[in-house]
Amino acid sequence: MTAHKRPGIRPANPNFSSGPCAKRPGWSPVVLANAVLGRSHRSKIGKARLAEAIELTRQVLGVPDDYRIGIVPASDTGAVEMALWSLLGQRGVDMVSWESFGAGWVTDVIKQLRLDDVRQIDAAYGVLPDLSGVDFNRDVVFTWNGTTSGVRVPDGSFVPADRQGLTICDATSAAFAQKLDFDKLDVVTFSWQKALGGEAGHGMLILSPRAVERLESYVPAWPLPKIFRLTKGGKLIEGIFKGETINTPSMLCVEDYLDALNWAQSAGGLGGLVARADANFAVIDDFVSRSGWIGHLAVEPETRSNTSVCLSIVDPQITALAPSEQAGFAKSLAALLDDEGVAFDIGSYRDAPPGLRIWAGATVEKSDLEALMPWLDWAFAVCKSELPAAA
Repeated sequence: MTAHKRPGIRPANPNFSSGPCAKRPGWSPVVLANAVLGRSHRSKIGKARLAEAIELTRQVLGVPDDYRIGIVPASDTGAVEMALWSLLGQRGVDMVSWESFGAGWVTDVIKQLRLDDVRQIDAAYGVLPDLSGVDFNRDVVFTWNGTTSGVRVPDGSFVPADRQGLTICDATSAAFAQKLDFDKLDVVTFSWQKALGGEAGHGMLILSPRAVERLESYVPAWPLPKIFRLTKGGKLIEGIFKGETINTPSMLCVEDYLDALNWAQSAGGLGGLVARADANFAVIDDFVSRSGWIGHLAVEPETRSNTSVCLSIVDPQITALAPSEQAGFAKSLAALLDDEGVAFDIGSYRDAPPGLRIWAGATVEKSDLEALMPWLDWAFAVCKSELPAAA
C-alpha cells in the first residue's frame, strides 16, 4: 500500500448514517431518566406524555391546527401503509417515484392492493420525474425527499390548491430539515429515527381535514387489520390523535422523542433546524465542487437533498471499471472510513447506484462534516492506489 498521510482532525461524532440518524448534540442516556417506565401507556401520565409528543410535533413543524397528528406503529413504513390501505381505491391514483422507497410504495399499490386504475410516474436515480404530468384529480402518492437518491422536490408548488384527489406524502427524510407545504399535503408521514435522531419503531401520521373526510365517507373493498383501522362506525377514532395509540408504544422511545423535540425548539425551531441542515449540506457541496473524483447523484442543484446527500464517484479511472468493480470500489471506500472510525454507515443504499450517502440533517454538527471531508480524499487515494495497475 502506498503511504498516505491521515488527516490530523477526526470527527468528534462519526455517526453519519441515514437512519437511524445521529442523536442530537449533547445527547446522553441521562435525558431518559424521567421516562414513564413500568406504567401503562394508557395511564394518566402515559397519555399525557404521548399527547405532549403530538403537541410539540405540531409546534416544531408548524402543522395547521385543523390537521390531526397521530403516533402509529411500525415507523414511517407503518404510517404510509396505513394511509395507502385506508384511503386509496375511491379514485384512480398516480404513484410518483424516483428512488427505492417510492418504488416500494408502487409495488404495494400494484401488487398487494391490486388497484385497477394506477399510473406509475417514475424517473431514474438522480432526477425527478416530469411532475407536470401528475393528475391531481386523482390521488397522488410521492416522497418529498428521496432518501436513497438524495433527490427532493424543491417545494410544493407543483401541487394545485384546487386538487380533487388526496396527496399522500412520505416525508420521513424531509420533516425537521425542510419546510413542508402542509396546505398542499393531505397525508404526511415520517419516523422518529430520521431527522431528529430518535429511536426506531414509531411512525407519525398527519391528516388534513380532506383526508379525514375521505376516511369517514369511504370504506375500502378489502378487510383492514386492527393495526390499520383509523375509523369506527364511520367516524375517525379521535383518540389515536390525542395519544391513545393503537398498540403499545415504547415510553422510553417517547421520552427520547420528547427530548429531541425540546432540543429542536432550543435550536430555533423549524427555521433553526433547516438552517443547520443547509449549512451541513453546504460543507459537502463545497467539497464536491473542489473535488475531481466525486459528484452529486442528484443532477439539478435545486433538487439536492440537505439531509440524505448521495454522492457518485466520477473519477475517470473508476468509471472505466466494470459495474461490479465500481460497486466494489465504493464499498471498499466506505469500509475503510468505517474501519478508521471516522464515518459509519455511509455506503450508498443497496438498490441505489454505487457511491456514498452522508446524512447532513440538523442533528449532525457542521464541524464533524468539516473534519470528515479530508478523510474522504484520503480514503479515495488509498483505495485507488490499491487498484491493479492495468486498471
